Amino acid sequence: MSAILASTPAADGHRGIIVAALMATYIQAAAISLPNAALLYIQGSLSMSDDEVGWIFTSYLAASIVTMPMARWLAGRYGRKSVYQISIAIFALGLVLATRATTPLQFIAARVVQGGASGTIGPLSMAILLDILPPARHARANLMAAVTLLLGLLSGPSIGGWLSEYHDWRSLFYVGLPVAGFVFLAMALLLPEKRAGQTPSFDFFGLTTFSFGIIGLQMLLDRGERMEWFDSAEIWAEAAASVLGFYLFLVHVLTSKTHFLDKALFRDRNFVLSAIMYFAFGFVLLPTIALTSPMLDELLNYPADTTGYMAIPRSLALVGALILTAHVPARIDSRLLLASGMALVIYGNWRMLGYSPEMDWRPVIVAGMVQGAGLGILLPTLTKTAFSTLDPTFRPEGTAFFNLSRLYGSTIGIALVLTFFYDNTQAMHVALAKDLAPYRAAAHVTGSIAAPGLAMLNDMITGQAALVGVIGQFKVMMIAMLIVSPLVLFLRTPRPS
Repeated sequence: MSAILASTPAADGHRGIIVAALMATYIQAAAISLPNAALLYIQGSLSMSDDEVGWIFTSYLAASIVTMPMARWLAGRYGRKSVYQISIAIFALGLVLATRATTPLQFIAARVVQGGASGTIGPLSMAILLDILPPARHARANLMAAVTLLLGLLSGPSIGGWLSEYHDWRSLFYVGLPVAGFVFLAMALLLPEKRAGQTPSFDFFGLTTFSFGIIGLQMLLDRGERMEWFDSAEIWAEAAASVLGFYLFLVHVLTSKTHFLDKALFRDRNFVLSAIMYFAFGFVLLPTIALTSPMLDELLNYPADTTGYMAIPRSLALVGALILTAHVPARIDSRLLLASGMALVIYGNWRMLGYSPEMDWRPVIVAGMVQGAGLGILLPTLTKTAFSTLDPTFRPEGTAFFNLSRLYGSTIGIALVLTFFYDNTQAMHVALAKDLAPYRAAAHVTGSIAAPGLAMLNDMITGQAALVGVIGQFKVMMIAMLIVSPLVLFLRTPRPS
């Protein structure tokens, strides 16, 4: 960041804006993963059931998905500074609401408020950086914003684990309030207002139908386990809402001349294939965090702060690989980098299949670093490949859709892996317990586990079944990356920048 500030003509005048924009990017990204290492504390304090834990992440991401496409229109209609400050204020309100929550529903509502505000904070922070910096520094600014975003996502578990271990879990959200206050004041004092000369048009019908489909699908995945899937009228209603939303959106795209995702985007092969692979990137990035911390915390009995510290090597590998990849000479074929990144992610997930109750910290660190290095290679390379052949006039819409594809991958990935985790854990518990005669009663809900020995045996079986369930979801993520990896072969050679 110092290189950016020191080398720009207006560095002195815009230093505060740059720092504030990057801090806003950091806190809205860190808020996604902050609760991860503190799940046991949050779950116990709010009496939250196991299947509700995933909502902590998916509610935030789903709300971001809905508001992110509106950021550009809102800034043009009401003024970028006003919208940005309101977004920061709403985000801070969401943090306060989280600290005041006493029930799971209140806490999830607070996460929705935070996520809705973060959906506009991210793109507007990037727009502010690009607006005040000269074009010669845009590439460096993009890299710094990407590094800041990832540092937020990946440092969240470490910060959250330490705070929850030595302080109350509500301190996770209190620490964001001073940062939000600084960003609000810095932008109020330093950022000039900017409003579009003509109110930009926006396809609200397209966004509404698309959001309807996404939210219906998300609710189906989040609530399906609790409601016994299609034995419930609620699940049928959510499935119908999702199908109807996607159907109306598809018809709208095919018949309307203007919509918030231009059809021309989908005629560019590199962009479409890169967006699919970026979806898989999101499918691996956050679900790995969502599974690893609870595994270390609940199944392997690591303290919350240690669980957070064990996420640091993966974070360092990811950010280091990203920075190195961003400086790879342009003459190197991006497809080679993509293939290398895919191979590392797949190998890292393959190593995760060897986790066991008897392992120490080393397998987790090694597998995390390998996977993180692969993800760090993929992020800048996919971005470069996606836009290398896309008409520059479609870059604003393309950027929005490209970022949404990662968010879709993360939110759907978390919902899927947690759903399958609980299903697999139950099935594996039955499979393990039914053959342990004469303790066959441990396999049945109605069986007596009053005897201390039987209760201890049941706990052991439950822990082993849960670990098998976690490993199964790492396998799902590995398979997802294997499925999209052949798409690299269909990319066209990017034209020189």
